Amino acid sequence: MRFSGWRVLKEGLTGNKGWGPHWRDPEPKREYDVVIIGGGGHGLATAYYLAAEHGITNIAVLEKGYLGGGNVGRNTTIVRANYYLPGNSEFYSHSLRLWESLEQELNYNAMMSQRGILNLYHNDGQRDAAVRRGNSIINQGDDAELLDRDGVRKLAPYLNFDNNRFPIMGALMQRRAGTARHDAVAWGFARGADMRGVDLIQKCEVTGIDVEGGKVTGVQTARGPIRAKKVALAAAGRSSQVAAMAGLTLPIESHVLQAFVTEGVKPLIDQVITFAEGHLYISQSDKGGLVFGSYLDFYASYAARGNLPMVEHTMETCVAMVPAVSKARLLRSWGGIMDMTPDGSPIIDHSPIDGLYLNCGWCYGGFKATPGSGNAYAHLIATDRPHGAARKFKLDRFRSGHGLMDEEGTGAQHNLH
Repeated sequence: MRFSGWRVLKEGLTGNKGWGPHWRDPEPKREYDVVIIGGGGHGLATAYYLAAEHGITNIAVLEKGYLGGGNVGRNTTIVRANYYLPGNSEFYSHSLRLWESLEQELNYNAMMSQRGILNLYHNDGQRDAAVRRGNSIINQGDDAELLDRDGVRKLAPYLNFDNNRFPIMGALMQRRAGTARHDAVAWGFARGADMRGVDLIQKCEVTGIDVEGGKVTGVQTARGPIRAKKVALAAAGRSSQVAAMAGLTLPIESHVLQAFVTEGVKPLIDQVITFAEGHLYISQSDKGGLVFGSYLDFYASYAARGNLPMVEHTMETCVAMVPAVSKARLLRSWGGIMDMTPDGSPIIDHSPIDGLYLNCGWCYGGFKATPGSGNAYAHLIATDRPHGAARKFKLDRFRSGHGLMDEEGTGAQHNLH
């Protein structure tokens, strides 16, 4: 089944009776070449690229709930490639290029909207940092543009430019950045993987990882044991818990990050906008809701909900930047479980156990990394060599101290996140 404008028109005129399921609901087999733990964006993308680029199709994606029910469906949908440090910069550049051709490749509407992102700055120091970051982004081969106050005002006249504490002096803009529909991304990768023979197995919680003689041999699940030559973790905020089943302790803390959406309003915010001093980010969805979030809740938790003080802080910051938002009613809020590494950068690497692979520690960057992560992780699993764009995402950097990527400038210690 392929999608096209003609097919949509035909089905609309005939009662939409010709659509079929997007993927199968198979029973798990007793053995696979690769078992992927986690049916979110990264797990599904990994399965897709293993099948599409490496010809490995004897794969099971195991999801304890339903596909796309975790972090890939609980985020603010931002896509960008404006990272500063080597390692992160080339990876997110690779991921953005995959985003730009993703819908055509998957034959699925992920609602990719390259509306641009404005990173506001409010003082001379932040302007200088924006210049350095912009030059780094351009040197990497991506786009960056420094706007002055008037340039920002032309694009976003509704902002509070004369905030007493944080007046807006300008912004660093990346026009190729934007947003995508999070659940559609998961569905597109799921459909693409299923079409190539991958088994997507829902309601199949992994309860143990079998290791014999230092090598992984399979997993225990709620639907029985499954043997596997290779096992790949893609469990986001639950990565530490899943790794513990194999006796591994990961350098990760899981924190709650809240997000919010208002009722639908008329078109107001064209770009994604970030408020540097308040660490606020906001955009407008295709349904008209204003989607925004700010800081972590700053305590370790596996609960997909946050605390009220952070809600209050986020609302104050949002209204300080966009006063008109004060007239909108909040529709809902939610929390995602963020797997935070000490240096704010991810891990795509072998584990100390032969045949067990790690994909975790995405911090704030998980959604925008989805195609890049799946592509690089599939390359690692298939070839046992790191993908060029992810070669610095080594687990060992936290033991040796060599190659740490402190993207947020918070220091390589857990308690500074």
